[in-house]
Amino acid sequence: MRKGRLNKPMAEVAQRYSASVSFDWRLYPHDIAGSIAHAAALAAAGIISADERDKIDNGLRAIKREIENGKFQWDESLEDVHMNIEAALTKRIGVAGGKLHTARSRNDQVALDLRLYVKAEIAEIGARLRSLQTALLNLAGQHVDVVMPGYTHLQRAQPIFFSHYLLAQIEAFERDVERLRDCRTRTDVLPLGSGALAGSTIVLDRQSTARQLGFARVSQNSLDAVGDRDFACEFLFCLAMIGLHLSRLSEDLIAWSTSEFGFIEFSDAFSTGSSLMPQKKNPDMAELTRGKTGRLYGNLMSILTTLKALRSSYNRDMQEDKEALFDSVDTVRAALEVFSAMLPEIKIHRDRMQAAAGDPNLLATDLAEYLVKKGAPFREAYETVGKLVAHAAKTKLPLNQIPRQELKKLSALFDVDVANVFDVRRSLASRRAIGAPSPENVDAQIEHWRGQLVGGRGNLRARRRIRRTAWRSVPT
Repeated sequence: MRKGRLNKPMAEVAQRYSASVSFDWRLYPHDIAGSIAHAAALAAAGIISADERDKIDNGLRAIKREIENGKFQWDESLEDVHMNIEAALTKRIGVAGGKLHTARSRNDQVALDLRLYVKAEIAEIGARLRSLQTALLNLAGQHVDVVMPGYTHLQRAQPIFFSHYLLAQIEAFERDVERLRDCRTRTDVLPLGSGALAGSTIVLDRQSTARQLGFARVSQNSLDAVGDRDFACEFLFCLAMIGLHLSRLSEDLIAWSTSEFGFIEFSDAFSTGSSLMPQKKNPDMAELTRGKTGRLYGNLMSILTTLKALRSSYNRDMQEDKEALFDSVDTVRAALEVFSAMLPEIKIHRDRMQAAAGDPNLLATDLAEYLVKKGAPFREAYETVGKLVAHAAKTKLPLNQIPRQELKKLSALFDVDVANVFDVRRSLASRRAIGAPSPENVDAQIEHWRGQLVGGRGNLRARRRIRRTAWRSVPT
């Protein structure tokens, strides 16, 4: 590659500094697939013979097998994955190997490899998201009847089903699936044929190459195609959002596993002990996931910062996109795998959850809405119930045990039926609006996701029977 224009060999220190093969070797299956398709285009254009194409094809496939078997020797002096494979091919098949780079540049070659890599990883990470959603769904189905407090500001707010909480996580991860699907659309563009920045006087059938490599579209501007890393930025954003959702899930589980909450317990297989305190059981997998999310954010900011000041077309700065990309992929892959394995082993302490959900203050909003249904303006009802809560705190009486004569002092609208407000089952059953946590809504959502994720339907009637039986123990 230095022959012709450059007369002196590259300084050893510069060679070490600029080499990328130590990390971009991971692109080899995509680089080889791209080269096989390019050879087909060269043969179709009459630039190489059918025999030369066969030699290139067979040689590249043999190199791929060597790499997969760990027998290929990567040479740092050849800088990157592209030159290593091309040099090995030329050494193996001779002159035909030297013809492969006709009408292409490493600029469009690496753009192609990255797009193929991102497309493949979108599929892989999408599959792992589905596995995690299935684990959450199974947990929801197993604990469909468990009532717990919902929280805002880390304060008990209103009662919900634990299954409603789990379904909320499925919704968040579904947005991640959708984002990946959208990202794939913008990644699914063939850049090969753009050359260094201005294409080539040797015109190849790019549409045919796109079909062979599975691309939906062909890039329409060679200058843009070699400098475009929007798809990589978007993919890193998608991975950062997955990290955000995993981190928030981790934070909930970490808090709920403490003695102060006692709602859940991580299995021994996904916990660690303390080097000093024998009694400790630490939620390290969830904590590590929460911490690794910072790396995902950092990788996104890294590539955005690298790209922000680059002139149009390709610049060597773009070499810095790969380590961030590979690291985020590895991090998200591992986190999704761990959570999919960890969630089925979590122990749910339903009695602790349901006891916490028995706090009558969780039904303060229901009490205000009781007054609204009697004709009071909401703000007036809100103030009335606020005074009742303050009275309950002062007298140390639970909200549901304040005598009715005291209630009447604040509002004549309170009647004997006010006792019905403090029935958790009645409260949840009345939350029937779309998206709210009524038993019917939760069951319907479990059925919906079961159809989406596992291709089948559960036994809705049996689940409702289980719920009716279990609800006899729910505090009222």
